[in-house]
Amino acid sequence: MEALSLLPINTLTNNPISLSASSNYASLSSSLQPNTFSTTRTLALRKSVVRVQVESEDYELKQMRDMAAARKRWEALIRDGKVKVLSPREAGYAVQLSGKPLLDVRPSNEYKKAWVRASTWIPIFDVDNKLDFGTVPRKVTNFVMGGWWSGMPTLSYDSQFLAKVGEKFPKDSELIVACQKGLRSLAACELLYNAGYKNLFWVQGGFEAAEEEDLIVEGPAPLKFAGIGGVSEFLGWTDQQRAAAAKEGWGYRLVFSARLIGVFLVADALYIGAQQIGNYLHDIRTH
Repeated sequence: MEALSLLPINTLTNNPISLSASSNYASLSSSLQPNTFSTTRTLALRKSVVRVQVESEDYELKQMRDMAAARKRWEALIRDGKVKVLSPREAGYAVQLSGKPLLDVRPSNEYKKAWVRASTWIPIFDVDNKLDFGTVPRKVTNFVMGGWWSGMPTLSYDSQFLAKVGEKFPKDSELIVACQKGLRSLAACELLYNAGYKNLFWVQGGFEAAEEEDLIVEGPAPLKFAGIGGVSEFLGWTDQQRAAAAKEGWGYRLVFSARLIGVFLVADALYIGAQQIGNYLHDIRTH
């Protein structure tokens, strides 16, 4: 599923510690001596870790609830005909033959890999490069919850999104809205509709559902591959790469098989090296 930061995102602070966390912390406290500086510092550090863990869990639960509510609103927009649905091929025809504007709302990490010729890029969410108290816990949570595998960075909502769209397109424009998988473009359609845009078209399934002949694409990567990354892309274990391997044959698969073997060899070398260093340090201590 496409990772999606929902609107608005409120930084969670001063959240109560859960019952299980409180019990763990209580048992931890009873085993410590309270009158030393090192003990106080350790206690404060562990309390901070518990609080960050609980806040991360609360944040994930809130995201799940927000996503469920958003899906209901988006389904209503489609069901009531307020946003029309296009397949990627229909969107390609509309852009190439009728000159309809295509609004690409993907984040920069996806857009830089591949884009549709003559499209307009205005991301609704973009890569969050800030390092402050509010964003660091989110970055850690995103990495732990699968960012290392998928390569999906932490994203933040662009509060100037509507203003930027308004500079490019009047509200009576027939506007085709697309993203990589179709979720962020639905969020964009909801915002645009509420802002007065009534001729909106949503590309169902996003660019990932498009075939090569559907759209005129530019950029260093295939459009289907623009949303993949991380370890899964390196090893060739994404659905898009599996589909490509089925078409390309063994030559395509051998590249990723060689990478997997290389990962095992490097991991084995690091393990052996760590053992040797451990033995060396042990010999130094015993002599």
